[in-house]
Amino acid sequence: MKDFDVQRKPFVVPVDDGKLIEEHFGLASINSSLSLAHMIAPAGWGEPFQTPEFEEYTYVIRGKKKIEVGDEVVILLPGESIRVTKGIRVRYSNPFEEPCEYLAICSPPFQIDAAHREEE
Repeated sequence: MKDFDVQRKPFVVPVDDGKLIEEHFGLASINSSLSLAHMIAPAGWGEPFQTPEFEEYTYVIRGKKKIEVGDEVVILLPGESIRVTKGIRVRYSNPFEEPCEYLAICSPPFQIDAAHREEE
């Protein structure tokens, strides 16, 4: 067993909402105790509220990202980050006019069934 893993070809998650998701580590790529994904959310993108079974960390590279956590709204700018603990109702979106590029880390790794997304 090696002491490291190099990811040169991340798994591109198939989605139908225009968002690019490149999973570098996680259940769909190199299995690890967390997931790490590079994402680009197009202008106007959004997903439903969810109450995930994992912590999620987001770091914005360019653009802006809107995060609704409980009764609060956070707008992340480039160079800013947020941690949302598991079991908290949250909604991620990009209602702005430019794409948002960011990194997302989930611990334990992201699983769609563990996100508990609400019906819109």
